[in-house]
Amino acid sequence: MIARSLHWRLLGGAMAAILLALVLAWLFMTVLFEHHLERRLQAEMTRDGLRLVAGLVITPGEAPRIERPPVDSRLETPAGGYYWQVTTAAGTLRSRSLWDADLPPSTDAPLDGWRLRHANGPYGKPVSLLERRVALADRDAPALLQLAQDSAPLASARAEFGRELAAFLAGLWVVLSGAAWLQVRLGLRPLGRVRSELAALRESASARLPEARLREVQPLVDSINALADTRERDLAVARQRAADLAHSLKTPLAAMAAQSRRARDAGADKAADGLDRAIAAIQRTVEAELARARIAAIRRQPGGSAFVRATVERLVTVLEQTDRGGELAFTLDIPANLQLAVLPDDLSEILGAVLENAVRYARRQVRIQAEAGPGWTRVAIEDDGPGIDTDQAKAALARGGRLDEAQGGSGLGLAIARELAEATGGAIGMSRSALGGLQVCFTWDASRKPG
Repeated sequence: MIARSLHWRLLGGAMAAILLALVLAWLFMTVLFEHHLERRLQAEMTRDGLRLVAGLVITPGEAPRIERPPVDSRLETPAGGYYWQVTTAAGTLRSRSLWDADLPPSTDAPLDGWRLRHANGPYGKPVSLLERRVALADRDAPALLQLAQDSAPLASARAEFGRELAAFLAGLWVVLSGAAWLQVRLGLRPLGRVRSELAALRESASARLPEARLREVQPLVDSINALADTRERDLAVARQRAADLAHSLKTPLAAMAAQSRRARDAGADKAADGLDRAIAAIQRTVEAELARARIAAIRRQPGGSAFVRATVERLVTVLEQTDRGGELAFTLDIPANLQLAVLPDDLSEILGAVLENAVRYARRQVRIQAEAGPGWTRVAIEDDGPGIDTDQAKAALARGGRLDEAQGGSGLGLAIARELAEATGGAIGMSRSALGGLQVCFTWDASRKPG
């Protein structure tokens, strides 16, 4: 999961890069600190070396002596950690700290300056050794001057500095990792905004992403909008072709119906019945295809507002003009100001399909009721007809079923109404009516998204 997360990959890469940079910084700073200590040590020892040269007295045939030796308590303490030694052909002069030990001899000490090197010193301890040869004007062999200091204090200071620096850099790594986390969060926020805006594209094919605030994100937004344009064009072409095909079948169906009537008039009842069944099947397919085209249009352009009572009254007025509708009593229990967030034409198709079924199967009465509450609206249509049983209701309203698979006396209208209602964010349910027939109840909940 982490490996597939851009957030964690960026954060992990930043933390690893910061850690590597701080480790390299620790190494270089430790080396620089060590060189700094060595330079300071060399400067201090060179100062004492120059004092040795200034106080050096060499008498022919006698061992050298120092009139003004460097003053340091370590030089006066045996094995004190700081030593000097002067070596000539006549003898060797040592500091008291050397006692009976000697500094390591050197045959290549420079004549023109001091040289600092590391060597094994007296008492088995490593030392930093500063040395040079001094040529005397009246002597052929130069004198060798050496100063040595134990390396342990230098190593201890270097180790202590390394530990303290490591602790500081570890804390700095934590702080910089937190800054990297914040930077990644802020840097990826525009992508999160694009993701939230994509929800509008899922709900409506005509929606588009707004212009991005950052120019680096704009190419992504442009590509998504271009893809949405292509999808919308393809959907429009597909819907138009389906609608054209459905409408183009109406004329041949009318011609087939005329042939069926002629065949029946000629006494070919069996052939006429076959034609009627074929015509009915094709008509169901045409109606289903037109309904699908309408549903796709609803999903493409959701929203709107319709007065429920006014819409139902228009439908009832039309149905009352039919033979069956003129024989029925319609009861409307709908508040005049009740509105629903659905386009009037869409609401007419949703309720009209169920009202036609109610008129077809009702005996004497059809009742339409509507009510609303906080965030919901309910419309119920019921009749006093035979109704359908529970199994038939489940089959007719099964989610994902084809429109032409609806069973029972409700015919195709219930399946069409279900898909239209779901396309506008509603739901449909069926039960036994108090009038004795079928009750179809539509519920629109504001929290439910159109499907």
